[in-house]
Amino acid sequence: MNSATQTLRPQLDRARRAWRGSPLPAFFAWWGGELRNLLPVRWQSFFSGGNVWCLLHHHEGQWYVRRSGQAQISAPWSDALEAPEQQGLLNAAVADVDRQDLRLALCLSQEAILHKRLLLPEAARDNLRQIGAFEMDRQTPFRVDQVYYDLREVPGAAPVGRIAAELVVAPRAVVDAKLEHLRNAGIAIDAVDLCKGDARLGVNLLPPEMARPHRDPRRRLNLALAAAAALLIVLCLGQWLHNRQEALTAMQTQVDDMRGDAQKIALLRKQLEDSTSASGFLAKRKTDSVAIVDVLQDLTARIPDDTWLERFTIDSAGRVGMQGQSAKAASLIDVLQSSKLLTGANFQGVIQRDPATNKERFFMDAQLRNPATGKPAASSSAGGSP
Repeated sequence: MNSATQTLRPQLDRARRAWRGSPLPAFFAWWGGELRNLLPVRWQSFFSGGNVWCLLHHHEGQWYVRRSGQAQISAPWSDALEAPEQQGLLNAAVADVDRQDLRLALCLSQEAILHKRLLLPEAARDNLRQIGAFEMDRQTPFRVDQVYYDLREVPGAAPVGRIAAELVVAPRAVVDAKLEHLRNAGIAIDAVDLCKGDARLGVNLLPPEMARPHRDPRRRLNLALAAAAALLIVLCLGQWLHNRQEALTAMQTQVDDMRGDAQKIALLRKQLEDSTSASGFLAKRKTDSVAIVDVLQDLTARIPDDTWLERFTIDSAGRVGMQGQSAKAASLIDVLQSSKLLTGANFQGVIQRDPATNKERFFMDAQLRNPATGKPAASSSAGGSP
């Protein structure tokens, strides 16, 4: 174990204890079991990984083994057999367990174990094994070098600021004899525990340096699979972002096209409105104005034969100007008063007699009348002399 691992060991132990003390392991175990039960029977064994604890018992010179939590035991064998024979019988007893998942625990009897319940400060939670060594002389009749021990936190009521813990102690003389026999038989174990019913209690009296090392060949595969899964997640997220950007670009293009179409439609609508306004203006102007032809026809019908016009004008405001000669110019006012197209006829200036024609020269103006309303109206076009 290198210095970096030793430095991180307290943090790792703290994280393991926090994980084991949380309800998550039980939940995931239940959830995984439920999912595993949905698979075909042949496939369930492939997904039943994890440590499988098998308990070794020694009683009156006989060894037998059983799986933790199960009452069924294997056929016993004598501790007087040769090491290869004992190893073969042990392997036969645990043949249904994957070697990578197999964990062996030497199970001691209750008579060989000393239990002690302690109340410790919460700060001791991270260094329980060291606290157990310090408390050994005060809590037991043994010194720390005379026993194998373990101190674990147990659930239960405790005062505020303190935790409940259980100190489990076994004399070295009792344990060493069994460990020596197992070493001679070539059998390595992972823990020294005691049984609670058909299962192990959950302590490990074996010091960490005496536990057999385990190399998990599946760890590298699991790490590779985890890295591949993380890479796939990143790729999926990248693909999702790429697809989102592509969709956003396509939508932006559609929006730009629709905006261009909308601008074209707005321009066409404006042109249509302008055309409609212009046509409406022209139609209204045509409706509100009087045609010059109609004015000329009206004047032709009303002016006497001894009167002729030398000049005739209509401006944009509908103002009519007439200049000519007549035998009786003064009577023209009365003649034009009955006109439906002209109103406000009046002479401009003085009526003079032309010596050449012996006619009265006059200049008159009038205002065009709107035939529909009778009010003054503008002319549809300007006129000049006829």
